[in-house]
Amino acid sequence: MSVETESQADAPRTPDGAPLLDVEHLRVLFPVKSGAVIARTVGQVHAVDDVSFELHEGETLGIVGESGCGKTTLIRTLVRLIDSTSGAIRYRGDDITKSSRKELEPIRRQMQMVFQDPQSSLNPRKRVAQILATPLKIREVPKERIEPETRSLLDRVGLHAEHLNRFPHEFSGGQRQRIGIARALALDPKLMMLDEPVSALDVSIQAQVINLLDELQDEFHLSYVFVAHDLSVVRHVSDRIMVMYLGKLVEVSPAEELYDKPVHPYTSALLGAIPIPDPNENRARERPIVGGEPPNPINPPTGCRFHTRCPRATEICRTVEPQLTAYEGGHAAACHHPQNVSAAEIAASTRSPDSPLSSGEERPEAA
Repeated sequence: MSVETESQADAPRTPDGAPLLDVEHLRVLFPVKSGAVIARTVGQVHAVDDVSFELHEGETLGIVGESGCGKTTLIRTLVRLIDSTSGAIRYRGDDITKSSRKELEPIRRQMQMVFQDPQSSLNPRKRVAQILATPLKIREVPKERIEPETRSLLDRVGLHAEHLNRFPHEFSGGQRQRIGIARALALDPKLMMLDEPVSALDVSIQAQVINLLDELQDEFHLSYVFVAHDLSVVRHVSDRIMVMYLGKLVEVSPAEELYDKPVHPYTSALLGAIPIPDPNENRARERPIVGGEPPNPINPPTGCRFHTRCPRATEICRTVEPQLTAYEGGHAAACHHPQNVSAAEIAASTRSPDSPLSSGEERPEAA
């Protein structure tokens, strides 16, 4: 496969400086039903609640947060596997939020997804050759080129032609994930959603898959949205990292700066959970204390959603939702009492246009 295939060459180009993907005030609410005979809606799960961000060509955006914070729901909504409640999703400037299935066909060839569990995402009744041939047929590859293309795809992800006639259950977890990546590549995408692609793999296999994704990104000029629990993995692969809590975006920053200078207390708590290889250093370090469990997403707290667990919370945190404040260097955080920022940095900060519509106008306060 060449670096730029025919379908990629024919795809519309994003104007210089314009985002590849633009998400604006996206909300995904799931109704909670009650009643055995006549079901009625008694509540809503706030899975993704007023999230806005941009992704540029060739960029990797990491998304981190606890289980249930809305990471997977967000990326499934971006590829329209789940319909949004409100907000806008724009790909190369075109609004695809409410596009029909037919209108989405050319878009979905450019936006592909690699799922967390490779075993459940591959058809157990089909051989690898059939799994990889399906997207090639969708791409209208001539019949005589399908077999060479499938061999090329397998070779590119580190597998061999002899694997074509095997079923998914005959492979290891790492090999199945490589097949999932090959299937996504078969449509020549420009954007790939990676839903915890290495979380179910051994550490040594994780490194192999991460290195493979890096190579593919350079070779095919791909953009990634990378969801993971392991913050050390996200640090290695991401250009920027977005932190989510209970459906909300609480911090976004260039990768290295997030680890060196977390602004939101929740981000500090996540970073404090990363183990340090040296046991003496690991025991000696001071970890931020965050107690309790995440609140119920059916009835989320007012104000800042983290205030029920935050050691820095005050009355304003309980009553006013914080704006997403933009600091210098592309760093932004939604916190009334940010840490690791000076009074001068707060004075120079501005309200981010990605702030939730329901957020207040109150400025952050210096510690």
